[in-house]
Amino acid sequence: MADAPNPFQLPNITKFKIALCQLSITSDKNQNLDRASRSIRLSVEQGAKLLVLPEMWNCPYSSDYFAKYAEDFDNRDASPTLSMLSEAACCHGITIIGGSLPEWDHGRLYNTCCIFGPDGRLKAKHRKIHLFDIDIPGEISFKESDTFTAGDQPTIVDTVGRIGIGICHDIRFPELAALYRKRGVDIICYPGAFNVSTGELLWELVQRARAVDNQLFVATCSPSRNSTGSYTTWGHSTLVGPKESPT
Repeated sequence: MADAPNPFQLPNITKFKIALCQLSITSDKNQNLDRASRSIRLSVEQGAKLLVLPEMWNCPYSSDYFAKYAEDFDNRDASPTLSMLSEAACCHGITIIGGSLPEWDHGRLYNTCCIFGPDGRLKAKHRKIHLFDIDIPGEISFKESDTFTAGDQPTIVDTVGRIGIGICHDIRFPELAALYRKRGVDIICYPGAFNVSTGELLWELVQRARAVDNQLFVATCSPSRNSTGSYTTWGHSTLVGPKESPT
């Protein structure tokens, strides 16, 4: 009888450099695309082979913008964001975890992460499973479920390593991370946009919990903090190892 796999064995992956591109987001979509493109280029110049973008980086994190900035991913001519990511991945020969974008599909809006391989092809897409609804009197009230439809599938991509994908609030659910670990994932990438209230309390804590509980790497990427809008993100993009403090 074969021995059962050791659940606490550290990931055995080839060493590579990862870039977490924390971007400052504006209401100008073209400017956001330009900033992302420049950040990708600078990351490649510093040796990155895997690059992660933030949640909702081509538009402000606001229900006023999601539908307006959404793209139909099946129509590349009407999807400048996907075209830019595909071209950048192919041009630089890297894997891009494309943060998340508002996606139109058959009349429904999804919070979706697209993953592009070094050949520029779309390897997979992950639709946010756990939508974020919050109501803290006097601080913040926001309901993603008023705008988005939830995804219902985990997403694993084999590239520089075996990568599991989650988006923001997905990180709060340990069952998803445990499923990824059971399926041999080495690193989970979570584009996220925690707000300042939950970010201060939970952002680092849940990353370290997912990494330690499952003995894998956890990478998060957030937009930069901007206090001028209705939703203020926490920032603090982070990489956590199975036995390390966050960096």
